[in-house]
Amino acid sequence: MNTTFATYIDHTLLKADATREEIVTLCQEAHHYSFASVCVNPAWVKTAAAELEGSTVKVCTVIGFPLGASTSEVKAFETTDAIQKGAGEIDMVINIGALRSGDTDTVQKDIEAVVAAAKGQAIVKVIIETALLTDQEKRKACELAVLAGADFVKTSTGFSTGGATEADVKLMRAVVGPETGVKASGGVRNVEDLKKMIDAGATRIGASSGVEIMKGLASKTDY
Repeated sequence: MNTTFATYIDHTLLKADATREEIVTLCQEAHHYSFASVCVNPAWVKTAAAELEGSTVKVCTVIGFPLGASTSEVKAFETTDAIQKGAGEIDMVINIGALRSGDTDTVQKDIEAVVAAAKGQAIVKVIIETALLTDQEKRKACELAVLAGADFVKTSTGFSTGGATEADVKLMRAVVGPETGVKASGGVRNVEDLKKMIDAGATRIGASSGVEIMKGLASKTDY
């Protein structure tokens, strides 16, 4: 098994009814496999940070999630609060309605507010929710994320009408170039899904099936 695949994975648990015990288990699994991060809702950041203290695994949280429809001021506050509680990675949802309305200035300023709040203390990934956008809108969202200083663009929340596709990852990679990260999230459930997304240009994978993916890798000899 090539354990470097683990460093692509944000081990994710964002369901509303997740319990403290499940979050602790998530952290233990992430530590065991040396995943890039755990991705949890803001209310669990402090718990996850305590569980992962001294580990290489980062704590990632979601901002303006899952609709992206809260104000920039609220997203900035959420970001500051999450970082204070131990988050090292911020996955924010763009103002999707503003983007589809052609209000690119609002979208860029919304991302900039979160980037400014992170102040170099956390990397910022911008969720563009590809399932709700045309290809032209996806391109524009990626361009705005780069202009706003984000570190990554990300396909999906996993809570909308669809998740990551190879085509979307390729499109996003083509727009942002080699310097900006691309995160594929939503529907990545096994080794084959993981490898397809990486081959398409993803540098991070958001998945709730991280353990199953690693067990699948362990059973193969060609990775």
